[in-house]
Amino acid sequence: MNTYFLLAWRNLWRNKRRTLIASSSVFFAVILALIMRSMQEGSYDYMIDASVSMYTGYIQVHAKGYWEKRSIDKSMELNEDKINEIHSVENVTLITPRLESFSLVSHKNVTKVANIVGIDPKTENEMTGLKSKLNSGSYLSDSSKGIMLSEGLSELLKVGVGDSVVLYGQGYHGVTAAAQVPVEGIVKFTLPQLNKSMAYLSLNYSQWLYGAPNRVTTLSLMIDEPAKINVVHQHVAKLFDDKFEVLMWPELMPELVQSIEIDNAGGIIMLGILYLVIGFGIFGTVMMMTAERTKEFGILISVGMKRWRLSFVSLLESVFLSLLGVMAGIIVTIPILYYYSENPIPLTGDMAEAMLKFGLDPILPFRFGANIFIDQFLTVLVIAMVSSIYPLTYIKKLRPVRAMRK
Repeated sequence: MNTYFLLAWRNLWRNKRRTLIASSSVFFAVILALIMRSMQEGSYDYMIDASVSMYTGYIQVHAKGYWEKRSIDKSMELNEDKINEIHSVENVTLITPRLESFSLVSHKNVTKVANIVGIDPKTENEMTGLKSKLNSGSYLSDSSKGIMLSEGLSELLKVGVGDSVVLYGQGYHGVTAAAQVPVEGIVKFTLPQLNKSMAYLSLNYSQWLYGAPNRVTTLSLMIDEPAKINVVHQHVAKLFDDKFEVLMWPELMPELVQSIEIDNAGGIIMLGILYLVIGFGIFGTVMMMTAERTKEFGILISVGMKRWRLSFVSLLESVFLSLLGVMAGIIVTIPILYYYSENPIPLTGDMAEAMLKFGLDPILPFRFGANIFIDQFLTVLVIAMVSSIYPLTYIKKLRPVRAMRK
């Protein structure tokens, strides 16, 4: 077997210029493909992490039917033992409880509908960085009996810190939830939808206001390894019966999933076009190598060399030609992708402003993962295997006498 590998390697370097040109085309294509793919998948990871950190979390636990109806009547009561069981699941780093409802918020003659969220101030800040968005006033505490409004909502109501607003809505099981509460703080969101509709109460006070003691509508979970989300979801789901639902972020944000799938399809098409061009280049080189060695093949077959052995050597030549380029491309790209995965490229100008409007830091992130390199390696290997079909077919149909006369 070693003889075949050695023979194929030596045959490859009989024309060094041709081999280097063909391998170089693969080399530069692999570098371009790896950078494109790393940039694309890195942006997806960043979008997902930013989105789940903004509000939803990677996994959410609700009472069954809550996510469809979004009614406080579908809230749930969880004891500390159950919370501790969730905390014990590997990779779960944070659990954020919320009691969410919609209410009318009024000040003088102005009334608006707002999303009122009862939060644990500490865990909410750890997850979403809510305290860092504070524009004026003070952040909520566990014992707060005031409200924290988004900046856009406070402007619509024409209120500031120290003013009072009236909340009027429906609490648990139809009780009237009404109170006059002082504005303790104003927070600013970059997303206009959030900035005009969000209001926060402390979890304890919201439970009292809505007549829902010890109840929450949502538990949002953060994990430290997003790639293990399916495993974590299975473990968390086993802790609950059919009266609860445990949803992952793709179910919570289908719009984000669709946008990623559309963009990913475009990226795959671009890579397909790139490798199609490279495939023709490799095929052309293999075809030229085969045509130049017609007489050699005829002689070898005439002296008794089996056709399958000759075909196997030709296959190895195609594989070596491709792997020479792909391995060099991977070796050169590894330090580049590692550096930029740790140091994302900062963006400026209109692109930076557009990302800031969506609540994202203006950076161009990269992913450094084994799957990126493995995918490109396997793609080039498949191209090499397909390109080797021509010499295999050529050798199978070769007539030794006619070949030796050429």
